[in-house]
Amino acid sequence: MQSARRVWGLMYRHLCLYRKSWPRLLELGYWPTLELLIWGFTARFLSNEHPGPVMAIGASLIGGVLLWEVALRAQIGVTLSFLEEIWSRNLGHVFVSPLRPHELILSLLGVSVMRALVGLTPATILAALLYHFNVFAIGPMLILLMLNLFLMGWWMALLVISLLFRYGASAEALAWTLAFGLTPVACVFYPITALPVWLRPVAVALPAEHIFAGMRAALAQHAPAWGPLGSAFALNMMWSLIAVLVFAAQFRAARRTGALISIGE
Repeated sequence: MQSARRVWGLMYRHLCLYRKSWPRLLELGYWPTLELLIWGFTARFLSNEHPGPVMAIGASLIGGVLLWEVALRAQIGVTLSFLEEIWSRNLGHVFVSPLRPHELILSLLGVSVMRALVGLTPATILAALLYHFNVFAIGPMLILLMLNLFLMGWWMALLVISLLFRYGASAEALAWTLAFGLTPVACVFYPITALPVWLRPVAVALPAEHIFAGMRAALAQHAPAWGPLGSAFALNMMWSLIAVLVFAAQFRAARRTGALISIGE
């Protein structure tokens, strides 16, 4: 019970930052909406120029944008909330309190879920109004796709936080660039066959390739693609374990060297 209160207390501390700050709220939906408009108009152009099978490609593009933003928002939500603690010089105060490391992580995960859902709502509505694309048409499989994407975003965030413990402020840029940097090999907008042969093993090692293969199969066949989803979940578990171990090691090192107090200075 006390653990849950501590987790909620830290979550509430971050939610208060958004409660009366319209620029922060605007930022939540800005990038997902911008990405949707760019790829949505691209999909409309392709559909108008080459009607027929290309219309299915357009649906894959819009679906890919919306779902990939889940992973992006999940990763950025965790790392940005952690950076808020660094920028406000609050990280040292957090860890001299009874709060435990896993409670901090749980609170950051909770904040990232709320940030992602709020940020994606305008883009989802615009996709339906402008492009007649209903992401919920994927069916119950949508929940499993989103769960896998949240998991991927979270283990990427843990790796970024580990680098922040290790390298301090010099690693801050990774909070925004890590997930974006993986986009070319995540196969969000195209199948893995579009990649060079030497790059395909990298894509196969990431859950995203299997997640979006499952999404395209669901849109084309209107049936769950359990094989790709199972592979994505197994890879997420493997990467999550690696991320947790790296985080634990870097946290212990930061506490031993005093970096929890000096980080960001």
